[in-house]
Amino acid sequence: MFKTTTAPQDALILQLVPIVTQACEILRAEYQAYCAGVAFDVERKSDNSPVTQADYRVNEFIITALQENFSDIPVLSEEGDNTERKQWQSFWLLDPLDGTKEFLHKRPEFTINLSLVEGAHTTFAILAIPGEQTIYICPKQGLPLKFEIQTGLWQEYVQDQLSTEIRIGLSQSSQDKPKYAEYLAILKQRVSIAEFKAGSAYKFCMILEGKVDIYPRFHPTSEWDTSAGQCLVERIGGGVVDLKGRPFLYNQRDSLLNGGFIAFRNMDMKELAFQALELMENRP
Repeated sequence: MFKTTTAPQDALILQLVPIVTQACEILRAEYQAYCAGVAFDVERKSDNSPVTQADYRVNEFIITALQENFSDIPVLSEEGDNTERKQWQSFWLLDPLDGTKEFLHKRPEFTINLSLVEGAHTTFAILAIPGEQTIYICPKQGLPLKFEIQTGLWQEYVQDQLSTEIRIGLSQSSQDKPKYAEYLAILKQRVSIAEFKAGSAYKFCMILEGKVDIYPRFHPTSEWDTSAGQCLVERIGGGVVDLKGRPFLYNQRDSLLNGGFIAFRNMDMKELAFQALELMENRP
């Protein structure tokens, strides 16, 4: 959860929040046009995933702004070229519209993911929810911040109490994948759980808000899907780790695809999540 605080004086935050705020406005306008039935360009990538004019417009805006303000830092975007990335020691990692399927299903659970990767680690992150006009920020030092675009209100993360129910964040498509039902069944034998379904990196924000305790993911994501969320969740004492318990590293492999992962709000939730995972994997 978050409590009201004073505006930060961090130069990086002050440079980036206006850029991301404008990107949110662009994406909100695109979403409203799409929902209103205006002619809208939707294409299919080589992996058959959708990409829209909104993805491209926000991508172009953010990359242009980053290049103007940080000319010495390259940008690795989902919608851009990444052939030179292995030469980069630091770079911006961008997903201009995470949750394109949510967007197309007229669910406002899509996000803008922007992070700064230095070496193999994410050191700064922004995760914005245009539909809620909210921006979550993980500064290079200190606890996550939240900025409310409409009111200009700044808030800082504070730890709150766990509820008696363990809240599990799930992808909208999880119902089509039997592994999730199996995992939830094992968890239910140990604790009382509540399921929360949402799209994209939105679920990382719900961990920050104390609305999700464990977020299991058994189907693939890419590095731009997890970097910002991982940075934010780690900063509050949680984490995002692969199914062997290892935190994700960035730009270290030939492929930008991640395997499955478990995101958790704190170490107690990690222990519970991996106990269930071990039981599932050891079933005959």
